[in-house]
Amino acid sequence: MEKTLMASSLMPTLPLQIAERIGVLIIEEKLRPGERLKEVALAKDFQVSRATIREALRILELRSLVSIIPQRGAQVTKLSSRELEDLFEMRAVLLGLVSRRVALNYSPDVKRRLYAGYDKLRAAKGNASAYARASAEMVAELTRLCGNQQLAEYIADFALRIGRYARLGLIRPQRRAQSLLHWGRLLRAIAARDAALAETIHRRLSTQNQVAALAELERRERDEHAATTRARRSPPAPTKN
Repeated sequence: MEKTLMASSLMPTLPLQIAERIGVLIIEEKLRPGERLKEVALAKDFQVSRATIREALRILELRSLVSIIPQRGAQVTKLSSRELEDLFEMRAVLLGLVSRRVALNYSPDVKRRLYAGYDKLRAAKGNASAYARASAEMVAELTRLCGNQQLAEYIADFALRIGRYARLGLIRPQRRAQSLLHWGRLLRAIAARDAALAETIHRRLSTQNQVAALAELERRERDEHAATTRARRSPPAPTKN
């Protein structure tokens, strides 16, 4: 998964690799929004120096996955509906362009690589995290095949930032089934070298994931608000004499 989330030209440095690995934990919600990130514990977990962890956290701060507060340290940023909408708006346009270019450059090798990724998507349909990883890998493969290195690196650069929202939109089984259906349609359009249709389908796929992610985020916010309200209304525990 590491090669799918950051531009390949950046991957050799250790802080970037550690940032990648921490970013994956955030995307998969093994590190939750608002959770404190302790340098000592992370350095021990990843078997690197605290200086490397600090640099990795700064990288994640630039990608809006982590906020670093003076005197308090780092914590995972909270999800934002505004950020979600902004990122998916850009993503839809860029990925539409990617699929258009891949359709124009279609070849037997492109077919082999894309359908290998599609097989992984089908195999992962039953698990949200696995499907999100397979989907991210498909996007990365498309960007590698589009023939525009600048476009590919630009998309890879904000892949971590959008990754947890993309996963959020794929939590529900019915949404993953719908996503898989659209991936199949996209690959058929690319195989037919129909660049305009490929662009339209990929934009639609991205927009549908945006809608699903936003609905899931709003559902979580309602649940959290309800839980907070119940806690405030609960009588205090009796004190012991």
